[in-house]
Amino acid sequence: MNTPVPLGRFASAVAAARRAGELVVQPRMGFADLPRMRDGLLAVARADARTVGTLTIDSYTRVGDHGSAALAIAEGTDLNGYPIVAHGADTTRTLVSGLPRASFAVQVRHGSADPYAIIRTLLDAGLDATEGGPVSYCLPYSRTPIRDSVDAWARSCELLAGRPGTHLESFGGCMLGQLCPPGLLVALSVLEGVFFKQHGLRSVSLSYAQQTHHRQDVEALLALRTLAAEHLAGLDWHVVLYTYMGVFPRTTQGALRLLRDSARLAARTGTERLIVKTPAEAYRIPTIQDNVHALEEAARAAAHHDVTAVADEEFGVLAQARALVEAVLELHPDTGRALTEAFRRGILDVPYCLHSDNAQRTRSYIDARGSLQWHATGAMPIRATPAPGRDLLRADDLLGMLAHTQQAFDRAALEHGTEHGGTVALHG
Repeated sequence: MNTPVPLGRFASAVAAARRAGELVVQPRMGFADLPRMRDGLLAVARADARTVGTLTIDSYTRVGDHGSAALAIAEGTDLNGYPIVAHGADTTRTLVSGLPRASFAVQVRHGSADPYAIIRTLLDAGLDATEGGPVSYCLPYSRTPIRDSVDAWARSCELLAGRPGTHLESFGGCMLGQLCPPGLLVALSVLEGVFFKQHGLRSVSLSYAQQTHHRQDVEALLALRTLAAEHLAGLDWHVVLYTYMGVFPRTTQGALRLLRDSARLAARTGTERLIVKTPAEAYRIPTIQDNVHALEEAARAAAHHDVTAVADEEFGVLAQARALVEAVLELHPDTGRALTEAFRRGILDVPYCLHSDNAQRTRSYIDARGSLQWHATGAMPIRATPAPGRDLLRADDLLGMLAHTQQAFDRAALEHGTEHGGTVALHG
């Protein structure tokens, strides 16, 4: 008989929403200014949606430059996020206390290859949830060797696991945000989940970033759930979807269509949590109200859809992900060492990622259906289906792929107008 997993505030909030059949929606929001950060949390807590809050950390803190973050606070210089270490645990505890809903939970999001100081501070402040991983917060965001990131994340996971009820989300399903075929995204998320489990975490979530084709994304999310059930037995786990992280539509209605599409994708696949983007993303930093509007739009879109998706293998996502996961886990019983060796051998190889530990022998492309496929797979144990008539992908191919989703949703908005009969606004 399995011992029940103790759930902290964050995991409990997601579990309660799951029981109620509601999607949890969450912003990516972080401000250095304490009154503004407090206002942001209050607004999210009061939104007409099932929400959790976010403290997104600034760039100085992400790389461990806490002195520069503290100097910026002292001089009143604005930062691009919340400097949790420089502000300190007492300040952060005060910041998140007394919010409108007693059950309102907050997650710390950071982007650090070595999050030990961040995790120590958030725990001391009474928070219980964060995210990242030894691969997903190393390759895209730093020059740190994977081996060093694995060691830092092992220490950090053990620190987090030492407090009952803590929760950790893998960012592995969001590698580079776009143009990474779903099989690899699913595999990376599952592998980081296994790493977390090995280092003592008992409540985790696995991520996936919306890509270019709805049916392929459905297949990927169901594959992620299948592999999570196989590899995370005995843990509390859920899945989190990210609204498309690449070049966002520049029309308001195109952006809203994409946001609603991600919410429907989450609802139809039983995904428990959605990280939203706002229509302002393409041309300015979103305001607090922009974030609240996006949360409420996503919640409304999801509310009209029940879980309807059924497993399909049109795109072979589950088979690819399973092959990658099994190939990595066979390398070494220690998942961290297995991950390091997998990248050294090119068994894991992220397309278009320039980190020195990435083999850079893989390439992806968007096929005629609009789905992401492998043009070259290097040493990975999966097959490529190269783009017809192309031995090599050119720079203009890459630029076209980067703009694919933005153009598709903007074109639909311009062709069909708004869903409520208004005009479509373009933002230059």
